[in-house]
Amino acid sequence: MMPEIEKIQLENVKNVIVVASGKGGVGKSTVSVNLAVALARNGLRVALVDADIYGPSIPRMMGIEQEKPGVNTKDPKKTMLPIEKYGIKVMSIGFFIGKSQSLIWRGPLAGKAITQLLEETFWDEIDVMVLDFPPGTGDIQITTVQKLNLTGAIIVTTPQEISLNDARKAASMFSNPDVGVPILGVIENMAWFTPEPHPEEKYFIFGEGGGKLLAEELNTELLGQIPLVMEVAEAAEKGLSVFAQSEQSVIRAFDQISEKIVNHSITL
Repeated sequence: MMPEIEKIQLENVKNVIVVASGKGGVGKSTVSVNLAVALARNGLRVALVDADIYGPSIPRMMGIEQEKPGVNTKDPKKTMLPIEKYGIKVMSIGFFIGKSQSLIWRGPLAGKAITQLLEETFWDEIDVMVLDFPPGTGDIQITTVQKLNLTGAIIVTTPQEISLNDARKAASMFSNPDVGVPILGVIENMAWFTPEPHPEEKYFIFGEGGGKLLAEELNTELLGQIPLVMEVAEAAEKGLSVFAQSEQSVIRAFDQISEKIVNHSITL
């Protein structure tokens, strides 16, 4: 059994949801950003934490790379003030390092860094905090699941088998009896490709049905399938959400996912 570890107290944060995957390249950060935006569009008070200490991407995807957190001088602890965009409070190690700078830290230092980002930030009142996990099941993930009272985890995968295998490993960490974090559901990203001139057509270039299969294996819900749309990647490069592009299928997917989470998974 895991030793008893002192929990991080986020007194004014009602729900903490982690977004995880077993491997990189499945669009997990894209899902995290747009899920946070969708929840905020639902009227919730939302925070977004970039827990990828080694490869933070949230500041760029949110269009706030040049921003620097301020200091809450009214707080005796001098906590940091998160950057706000789209009504979301954002914190990332990326605000404190250069774009080309790498962090050469061993695992315990990375675990300590994510603890500091959470504990030393003034969050005020938050309905849902979304944590964008790095790929895998390393020190950052272990520290977070041990030290935070998590509402649950969302697993992101693409349809192909190699992605599913890694997603299963990520899910197994949460379902471990010593961890016991509920898996709220599976999101299948890059589910199909629809060419712009033929909106009625679907091409399953990475396979078909992988997200549904994984959700059934994990005895959880398939929260949604997000199609592969070039405009989404282009919007992210410009620091824009999916709601700033024109492809309605992606917008509908994120709206439906956020509605399911609000209705079934969180306490307000």
